[in-house]
Amino acid sequence: MASGISIDFVSFAFATIRVMTPLLFASMACLVYTKGGIDSIATEGIMLMCAMAGAAGAWLLGGPFQGLLFGMATGVALSFLFGYATLSLKANPVLAGIALNILAGGLTIFVIYYLTGEKGSTQSLSSGTLPNVRVPLLADVPVLGRILSGHNVLTYVSLLTVAALHFFLYKTRSGLRLRAAGENPQAAESVGLSVTRCKYLALFIAGALAGLGGAFMSLGYVSFFSKNMTAGRGFIGMAAESMGHGVPGGVLLATLLFSVSDALSVQLQMMSLPPELMQLMPYLVTIVAIAVYSRHRARRRAAGPAADPKEVKP
Repeated sequence: MASGISIDFVSFAFATIRVMTPLLFASMACLVYTKGGIDSIATEGIMLMCAMAGAAGAWLLGGPFQGLLFGMATGVALSFLFGYATLSLKANPVLAGIALNILAGGLTIFVIYYLTGEKGSTQSLSSGTLPNVRVPLLADVPVLGRILSGHNVLTYVSLLTVAALHFFLYKTRSGLRLRAAGENPQAAESVGLSVTRCKYLALFIAGALAGLGGAFMSLGYVSFFSKNMTAGRGFIGMAAESMGHGVPGGVLLATLLFSVSDALSVQLQMMSLPPELMQLMPYLVTIVAIAVYSRHRARRRAAGPAADPKEVKP
């Protein structure tokens, strides 16, 4: 009995880390967008396009790593396109983001049909997958090694990204300038800082992160692209960024919460429960979490600036 419980726990914990990978990339991309003062609503569409680009790039260029680079380049290009529309052309960011999300849904299906003659997936194309990594020493640790070792290479990259972003945003001059441009662009301009340049730096970093998350879906999570395969992960990333108070460590914990609910929904589907009901769980958790967080913030705001340090003005 104990052995069975242990195996179930190990499998569940391993699955949680696996499903957390694209969500973590999405939430980190949303974090950088927000720090740069840019709306992150287009993250879902960018990830979906990058998932398509990853699979197609791997097939066209001859390998999954080439596909990964192509997916990242696509993410940067689409992020710059969104930035050009909103920063240079002064388009409404919400409308521009919705337009990009809708475009991604239709364009990816068109590309699938153009490459394969089908409208559902690219399974007929040989795109390959990124390798899994056996972590030396850690893999030999009982239980813990089976949970933390053997994941896709991008899973470890996503975890390193949290530490890298924390260092960049709070320990480097470029990170300080990016945050200044996002939080108070008028003050930043008054000291000679190029706000536009800082925002495009945020667009570059966030686009690359969204590209990694999208490419993981088609080159690591599975070995092909299927329509709408991101399934709202970009929007969940926005929720995780908000719940994490815009701090990399907090965003990681919020992402872990959503990943647990996602992995749990998969486990419960094996217990003869209605699959449609179980598939609702990650999104239900998102709605409840955002509602609780929003109510908490509203109470702190009502209590005055002293109760909420984020509301204190310099």
